[in-house]
Amino acid sequence: MDTTTSTVFIPGATSGIGLALAQRLQAAGSTVVIGGRRRSLLDTLAAEHGFDTVAIDVADPASIRSAAAEVLDRHPALDGLVTMSGIMRNEDLRDPGHIDDAVATVETNLLGTIRLIDAFLPQLLSRPASTLVTVTSGLAYVPLTATPTYSATKAAVHSYTQALRQQLVGSTVEVLELAPPAVRTDLMGGADFGGMPLDAFADEVMDLLRSGAAPEVLVENVLPLRWAERDGTHQQILEAMAGRGH
Repeated sequence: MDTTTSTVFIPGATSGIGLALAQRLQAAGSTVVIGGRRRSLLDTLAAEHGFDTVAIDVADPASIRSAAAEVLDRHPALDGLVTMSGIMRNEDLRDPGHIDDAVATVETNLLGTIRLIDAFLPQLLSRPASTLVTVTSGLAYVPLTATPTYSATKAAVHSYTQALRQQLVGSTVEVLELAPPAVRTDLMGGADFGGMPLDAFADEVMDLLRSGAAPEVLVENVLPLRWAERDGTHQQILEAMAGRGH
């Protein structure tokens, strides 16, 4: 990925990992458009950092279509998309009432990702070179038992990304997957999961993006989860995370 001259749209970049990456890409020289649901927060970030902003709710297909039209109208040279938006909720699978959280999670994390790709892929295919980054999680490989649907949607996006990458072989679109480990953000109301500091994570991701080393962008902290099946540690890690209340 060219981190210095790209024009990138990052929905879900009003806080946490998305905002940290947006700031670093902008500092490296790229033009960054950030998206989010809260207009007041978008306006504040535009004033503070100079981002262009677009209101978007990735759980709403009409909002995605409208936001895509707005982004592409203002930035016809757009050549980057990072599907950052996501929600993470605790679920007790013994309680049928969890289904509302499950549906919302699938709608946002999985269908939102698919719809974002559908909305922007024609544009990316039209560029001489472009980058599409999906955002999964280390929990795509070893689920967090407290957040089963979140983990399942991230596993689904991982699979979808692999299929997309293979379908686009020979095209001008580079398909990357960013799989974060636990990172200290406000994803679950600021709960402390013992994750790595946000700045350290974002700096390591930028180094990996600049290096262009692999289609999976994996910081050191996520490697035990990514390779748990291969290393024979899957059940051990699954139980350890459950035991910590994760």
